[in-house]
Amino acid sequence: MRIRTHRVSDVNIVDRTLLPTPDDIRLALPVPAGLQDRLFDFRQRIKNVLDRKDHRLFAVIGPCSIHNTASAIEYASRLKALSSDLEDSFILVMRVYFEKPRTTVGWKGFINDPYMDDSFHIEKGLYLARNFLLRLLKLGVPAGTEALDPITPQYIGDLISWTAIGARTTESQTHREMASGLSTPVGFKNGTDGSLDAAVNAIKTSREPHHFLGITGKGRSAVFHTRGNTHGHIVLRGGKRPNYDARSIAACERTLTAAGLPRNIVVDCSHGNSGKMPAEQPKVLENCIRQILKGNKSIVGFMTESNIAGGRQDIPDNMARLNPDVSVTDGCLDWNATEQMLRMAHARLKDILHRR
Repeated sequence: MRIRTHRVSDVNIVDRTLLPTPDDIRLALPVPAGLQDRLFDFRQRIKNVLDRKDHRLFAVIGPCSIHNTASAIEYASRLKALSSDLEDSFILVMRVYFEKPRTTVGWKGFINDPYMDDSFHIEKGLYLARNFLLRLLKLGVPAGTEALDPITPQYIGDLISWTAIGARTTESQTHREMASGLSTPVGFKNGTDGSLDAAVNAIKTSREPHHFLGITGKGRSAVFHTRGNTHGHIVLRGGKRPNYDARSIAACERTLTAAGLPRNIVVDCSHGNSGKMPAEQPKVLENCIRQILKGNKSIVGFMTESNIAGGRQDIPDNMARLNPDVSVTDGCLDWNATEQMLRMAHARLKDILHRR
């Protein structure tokens, strides 16, 4: 009698490619001691804002996603120059998003597909991303990113100043546990429908100690035990309708208070709050400014999607036609409009923030 043996493991796996370990990449691209101190200072400034030890707001400003590092360094240079003029009111953090969550399919970001051709050279993307973050740190610009894949922070987390957990992953227990061990402040976005419950529960969960599976710097599986992250906060990004107006902010304050959490609110001026229309972002910030001028004390920061050139583009078949200065994901505000918006906000808030 013939015995048939059916394959039951890795049935849908086509291939596997070994990656360098986090230690391999960190050894190839180490953080010099002086820059470690700079990174610590960047993180501490944001924590001080959240702890009300610093009167300023922090602002996460930059491209929806990074796809060209030369263009991104040019943007960072402009942001650095601007930050010196605004530093009495704002801590400017560059938005450096290397991973993009997809509702269905599409380009998954610079780390996953650095050549934007579905070749998925993740090992190259990790090196390029870390090298870019080192250049940013040397330039003196803090980096904010979204933690999407739970393994990626082992490769680049020692170069990040602020972390976001996106609307699609805020409900994920894996990401809540990961956030409890991250070394940065973490902003949890409200759900895509606009609800606050997932983000509030995520903040509470991430403040507690956890045990979970992960990989070490040597690439070994391990159980991680965290102490909990006390600098989690909510990011209002809109949903079925915008949620940056005074009524929505007050409702969020009540929800945070009822949950026993600090009333720290960051407003995302893009996404659902702007209807994904870049030109609407300054109007969102203007509304927040008016609330602060009227006495609001819970708005501690804001986010905008901004690039050297405005709008967005599809990824072309002929990559020679790709504009390095235009977003390939969500549409962005152009640099001139971004600078004008930030200078306007600074002029209106510089004499009031220290009195909050």
